[in-house]
Amino acid sequence: MSQNPASAKFDFKKVYKDCYAPKPKPLKLFVPMLSFVGVQGAGKPNESAYQAALQTLYALSYTLKMSKTTKALKDYIEYVVPPLESLWWGNEDLSNKANFKWQAMIAQPDFIAQELFEWAQKEVQSKKGIDCSSARLLRFEEGLCVQILHTGSYDEETQSLAKIEDFIVHNGLQNDIGGTKDGFTRRHHEIYLSNPNKTPAHKLKTILRIPVREK
Repeated sequence: MSQNPASAKFDFKKVYKDCYAPKPKPLKLFVPMLSFVGVQGAGKPNESAYQAALQTLYALSYTLKMSKTTKALKDYIEYVVPPLESLWWGNEDLSNKANFKWQAMIAQPDFIAQELFEWAQKEVQSKKGIDCSSARLLRFEEGLCVQILHTGSYDEETQSLAKIEDFIVHNGLQNDIGGTKDGFTRRHHEIYLSNPNKTPAHKLKTILRIPVREK
């Protein structure tokens, strides 16, 4: 996909508008093959493990973004660092996040290959003292999903998820959380469009995405 004008920075939210700019009502979409830097862990999102994962992801993402200043990259493109995303699993009770497992991740442009990623890991370790050994460069096609833009606190997500489930039932689809696609296990997916440290809870904007399949 391309973006106009040609001089504009590549922005996932604009190029993949269906994926990153949904409306506040359920929508069926096909999520294409994308690359991510990801870190897996377990526990509540406000605990140290998840927060450490975010520190690692942002450090790597911005080091990769600035790689053109220290690496001779012929295929580098100017781009905007995309929003934080997370896959969640291991607990059916969304009100109790203590037993959740997660994969926090940030999407990356296609030119970022394994060699460049490993270089960034070493850069972040040496310059920021952050251990990036738990991070991985991932690439997968999420496929057919239903998503909605949720506005409000994270604890109120069940209201929007109920709308997704109703949409699934009335459109001949089936929830496919836990299913597999090309070796990738399909999960409850959230994309965070707001900074919770700067945005009141009732104004937080979060994309909620559920993998589905045709019946």
